[in-house]
Amino acid sequence: MADVDDLMRRVSAKALWVEGQLAPTVEAEELVQAEKQLGFPLPPVLARLYCEVANGGFGPDYQFFPLVGAGRTAVSVYLEERSMSLSCDAASWPAGVLPILDWGCGMYAAVDCQSSEGAVLLFEPNAIVGDDRHLAWFVDSECLIDWLETWLSGGGWYEEDADGGDHMQPWELARARLSQGG
Repeated sequence: MADVDDLMRRVSAKALWVEGQLAPTVEAEELVQAEKQLGFPLPPVLARLYCEVANGGFGPDYQFFPLVGAGRTAVSVYLEERSMSLSCDAASWPAGVLPILDWGCGMYAAVDCQSSEGAVLLFEPNAIVGDDRHLAWFVDSECLIDWLETWLSGGGWYEEDADGGDHMQPWELARARLSQGG
């Protein structure tokens, strides 16, 4: 089992080293309010990142969204994606999947808050064929802790020397989760 306290220290140290300055952390009451808005709790490791490291602005490449605050946040992007998904004939954003980072070109890193380990998913809309929205979902990592360890080691698919993510497997639960009304 990973030492989450140690992981938080290492993530915080790398974030501070890379960014120079970090946003203030999320207060406990802000976390409670965010979870109320979302309608689900954050996995403990994700909650700790926001409450102990910073309210976004750190992490791989394009950096974590702030959880709360002004502008574009993880909460606002989730609510927007869910609203668009529910207004379409074919849902494309499952309930309980929180976008944490915008990779650009419509792609997101997202955490499946319904999975016990906080699986990190890649939403890649360019993979959609016809109405098969489930084809846009891939597993980047089965566990948020492992995903963070990959970032800390500089080994993510998004790194300059990486292979581009071709190794990612489709998210097997995508079709079922989308057919449940998202």
